[in-house]
Amino acid sequence: MRNPMDEIREDIRRLHLAHARGDIKEKTFQRLLAQRTMDLYRALVEGALAPGERILKEHHVVEAHTRLTESVLREPEQTATSLFLTQRRLLRVRSSIRPGQPITADHRDSTIVDELPLAKIRSLRNGFRIRPGEITAGLVMATVALVFWQWLEVTGVILLGLGLLGALHGLLMPTRWVEISTEPTLKEPFRILAPTKKSGKELIRMIRMNLKTEEKAILAKV
Repeated sequence: MRNPMDEIREDIRRLHLAHARGDIKEKTFQRLLAQRTMDLYRALVEGALAPGERILKEHHVVEAHTRLTESVLREPEQTATSLFLTQRRLLRVRSSIRPGQPITADHRDSTIVDELPLAKIRSLRNGFRIRPGEITAGLVMATVALVFWQWLEVTGVILLGLGLLGALHGLLMPTRWVEISTEPTLKEPFRILAPTKKSGKELIRMIRMNLKTEEKAILAKV
């Protein structure tokens, strides 16, 4: 019997081929790719669940990373992070998304699966930081526009404007998350990225409900 994950991987591969041939539009491709990618991560997690354990909530986020060594015009590498909440634990799946490369959810895209037992969660804390990659990319674009101003003409004005807007966006619109504090403290803490998304809010609500239940259980024993 064929592995369900292999079937989804094949669907993703076919989507990439169809997109490369121009058979499907970009918007449709991105929508279908996102759906099948979430299906793949879900299948990966379901294979690790214990008998009777089931997924209650899930939350999916993609982050882009623009490095100084890469062109600001090149599509950046991304990191996909999916969180799955069960009755017992929070599972995290992380993969590297490389432009043009199908998601495989294994060693080929550096997929890592780790877990956090709910009993170890102590609190939730809000966190934020400015977007250094976005600021750097914007400043590089603006610098290129100024250096080659006399040759770029109208293009230089557009490039300068986009660069400055990108830098301001990275400065004024910081990345926000909710960090999960645990006991003992983890070397790499679990974070709920994009906490204002509907799925993020629901995940946070359920974790807080579990914290209250744990607190009541502890008080009942005292």
